[in-house]
Amino acid sequence: MKPRIYKQFDFNAASSRARTISDRTKAVERVILAMREQPSHPFSLQELAEIAIMSASHFDRVFRDVVGVTPRLFLSALRLDAAKHLLLTTPLSVIDVCYEVGYDSLGTFTTRFTDFVGVTPTSLRRMRKSGNYSAPAARVEKAFPQKQATLGGGEISGLVKAPQNFSGLIFVGLFESSIPQTRPVSCDLRMKAGEYRMGQVPDGYYYVMAAAFDNADDPLTTLLATKTLRGKTGPVFVQHGTVIAPVDVTLRESRLTDPPIVVALPLLLAQRQLFSERIEHEQHRTGNIAGDTRSPSAVA
Repeated sequence: MKPRIYKQFDFNAASSRARTISDRTKAVERVILAMREQPSHPFSLQELAEIAIMSASHFDRVFRDVVGVTPRLFLSALRLDAAKHLLLTTPLSVIDVCYEVGYDSLGTFTTRFTDFVGVTPTSLRRMRKSGNYSAPAARVEKAFPQKQATLGGGEISGLVKAPQNFSGLIFVGLFESSIPQTRPVSCDLRMKAGEYRMGQVPDGYYYVMAAAFDNADDPLTTLLATKTLRGKTGPVFVQHGTVIAPVDVTLRESRLTDPPIVVALPLLLAQRQLFSERIEHEQHRTGNIAGDTRSPSAVA
């Protein structure tokens, strides 16, 4: 009988890998801090790589591995997020905000801001002052109907897992990219951790992202989306209206390497309500009221 040969675990190799991951994360964090300090600066890939003390090509790969998106996309989202903060917390004019975050064309800034945040810069400021999101949501919904605004389509569901001591509001959104910008394909609202459901989802690849607030009574908290718990799962593949298994999302503390939440979350709530009401109306009109695919939180 031959003696068994046990493969010895290489603790030195494991320790070396852990140090490499830690060093790469710290390098990326240095770069992100530089971006946050100077959002208006037109950083080149080479400049960012020098901050990380890496070659440009190596830095690009490392940044994608750590953050999930390219440095260019991250910086673009960071600029729009900085613009949100300035519009909501300072009296600067829209054109001053435009230049402050690195745009040299007001038209380009307004277009990109509207596409990714969900409303115009002026409308965002009005929302903050009035606390009313229904009117802008109706205007956006009329101009840009949601993809899922038809009966049928697939459904994605799963569990949102949160720390035991958490109590607050949880947004769950389905996005086509790994950055929470532009309006999601579908979304849900939870008053506590547990099951979520997002219906009328077209076939495709998506990311399920969640953001949770322990003080959602203040509209500024949800508009800025800074003090949040975060969670992301994906990519998720929807084919023929089905997903292989439930898609769970675990909430954790925000990290410096998390891409900014650019989209205006309160606007999504108002749009979700409008959409649910329209679907309910269509189901009653066609007599198809048994298969209500709205989430329990949207019905409540």
